[in-house]
Amino acid sequence: MKDLIKRFKVADTKKFSLDDYSTDDTLNFKKEEAEDLLAELIEETAKLQNRLYAANSKSLLIIFQAMDAAGKDSAIAHTMSGLNPQGCQVYSFKQPSAEDYEHDFLWRHYKSLPERGRIGIHNRSHYENVLVTKVHPEFILKENIPGIKKVDDIDKKFWQQRYESIRNFESHLAENGTVIIKFFLYLSKDEQKERFLKRIEDSEKNWKFSAADIKERERWKDYMHAYETAIKETSTKECPWYVLPADKKWFTRIAISTIVLHTLKEMKPEYPELPKDEKNGLEETRRLLEEEKN
Repeated sequence: MKDLIKRFKVADTKKFSLDDYSTDDTLNFKKEEAEDLLAELIEETAKLQNRLYAANSKSLLIIFQAMDAAGKDSAIAHTMSGLNPQGCQVYSFKQPSAEDYEHDFLWRHYKSLPERGRIGIHNRSHYENVLVTKVHPEFILKENIPGIKKVDDIDKKFWQQRYESIRNFESHLAENGTVIIKFFLYLSKDEQKERFLKRIEDSEKNWKFSAADIKERERWKDYMHAYETAIKETSTKECPWYVLPADKKWFTRIAISTIVLHTLKEMKPEYPELPKDEKNGLEETRRLLEEEKN
């Protein structure tokens, strides 16, 4: 577990480069063992989730970011399958609505945060505002920000302020009991091509494919630069990024579950202990039930 976490956690942002990460690493794990291992990880995670829910003190926010076809949806479905739905919330963020654009870029994400005791999963997140908008700065104009009237107004200072807003946002959440972990599912361009072709060839997967995906694929280098910069600017000790190889879905799921389990263990959730008078009340209730006549 420690080797996996150390390998994929972005700890030194000054030296961080996506070139130092592989898209198909498996750390010597075996595919034939993956199903049983994943089941064990989910079982352990579920036990800790029950404690987290009962303690009702902290919450866990898991953020997923990736290029199209990296497997975010299936990763969420497989790694969170054994959790109690009452204590787990999943939000998939699409393009901002007209109402969203009437507020600052963090607004819709803030109102989707997990309550205390719960695990929140954001499929895409506030990071779209320094990823897609970095590649397509014209989208920023829809936000109607004072002083930003044209694309040329979006300068280096603007992006630094936006990264700072994200760091402050996450720091504030951390200080108030929300633990945050962020996953970038690192997919190779070749593997994305293969997955796109499968979506086209399989009629049951046609709905997943959009012609717009190909246009975004043409900006691959721009997106990689945007991801690298965003991760470098926002991976902190309290809210770290993990760059996970995504070419082999079975390993990506093991990596995600391992890190989630490790994070929950570090949170040390415990069942609440009842006050002495309430414990005494339980004993009295037990006595009454045992004496109850059928």
